[in-house]
Amino acid sequence: MKKTGLLHTMLEGLQDTCYIWHQELRQVFKDEGVLIFCILVPLVYPLLYSWIYNNETVHEVPVVVVDNSHSYMSRDFIRRCDAAPDIKIAYYASDMDEAKTLVSRQLAQAIYFVPSDFQTRLNRMEQSTVSVYCDMSMMLAYKAAYQTAMLVSQEMNSEIQIKLSGHYTKREEQIQAKPLESEGLGIFNPSGGYGSGVLPAVLMLILQQTLVLGIGLAAGTARESHRFQDLVPIQKHFHGTFRIVFGKSLCYFMIYMLMGTWLTVIVPRIFHFPCLAHWDDLLAMMIPYTLACIFFGLTVSCLVRYRENVMLLVVFVSIPLLFLSGATWPQSSISGPWQGVSMLFPSTYGIRAYIRMNSMGGTLGDTLTEYRSLWMQVFFYFLVACLVYRHQIHLSRRHALGR
Repeated sequence: MKKTGLLHTMLEGLQDTCYIWHQELRQVFKDEGVLIFCILVPLVYPLLYSWIYNNETVHEVPVVVVDNSHSYMSRDFIRRCDAAPDIKIAYYASDMDEAKTLVSRQLAQAIYFVPSDFQTRLNRMEQSTVSVYCDMSMMLAYKAAYQTAMLVSQEMNSEIQIKLSGHYTKREEQIQAKPLESEGLGIFNPSGGYGSGVLPAVLMLILQQTLVLGIGLAAGTARESHRFQDLVPIQKHFHGTFRIVFGKSLCYFMIYMLMGTWLTVIVPRIFHFPCLAHWDDLLAMMIPYTLACIFFGLTVSCLVRYRENVMLLVVFVSIPLLFLSGATWPQSSISGPWQGVSMLFPSTYGIRAYIRMNSMGGTLGDTLTEYRSLWMQVFFYFLVACLVYRHQIHLSRRHALGR
């Protein structure tokens, strides 16, 4: 009798789970908003974002020059800067007011100011300066303008040292100008580009945010149309809530295993971003990350009263989540309370694990902290989702009885 009862319970649970999965899958393809955020946005948005930053670095940044020296040395400095690949001397201004006007009109991104005593101070064996003013609204343009001026000034400094050294051989002159030879190479991002450095984190964040959006929209629609009352017969006991959560999560897990493969495997290869992760390690990490995002989305969806609210919430927290992950801002510089807040979101550990695997060539063993944290979030948010769904269906039952 016990075996028969157990078998009947298992069959009933499987039937309820499949029913919920089928209903949720129908809702995804029936609701245009859910379809856009769960399928269209993960497919199109990464392509657009990656294509915009596919050049990795900026070149030919327009610069305006204010040359008050009008000397051979100032013209040589300007000519060398113009020959560099990162900037282009686009304008010459008579004074700083004219140069600021060009920058304010977005015709130039930086100003090179050469003082009137530039060559005079050099001839007197005194230190001379060139001032660089940059538009800080574009960090890549600022980097190009500033680094070009620094490299050209260092090159001219070396030539001046060689002329004043008094040595007779080329080797002695090289040692005098550069006694310690050094070569800089950016590890894990040799091109130093924005795409290879930041876009892997953005791709993982897109997966979480679109999942939360899709689940929140579906739950908001269900709440507005009172479809939570249809789940009352299934939730006879607490294990009925398990079936509801399992059925809903199975629907999104099936969809986002495909979307996750597109975001983490195919898109980086299309745009030639670093792809150093082994497929088995990446799969082992993506399973708990996807599940954690699904259960997190189910938990958040019960806090959304109207379907429009979830869009405002997700858009508001997207940029802070990117910073809290440690991808665009050093993790060591994030204060303790904010690091505690970041632990609540699956994207924090998912982004860190993905970057260490795909960009740094790490294995699953190198990301054990993030891997275990993701599984802990899976179990935690699954239980929380069950509790909030049980409470939501209980409210729907009371509402139905009241009517």
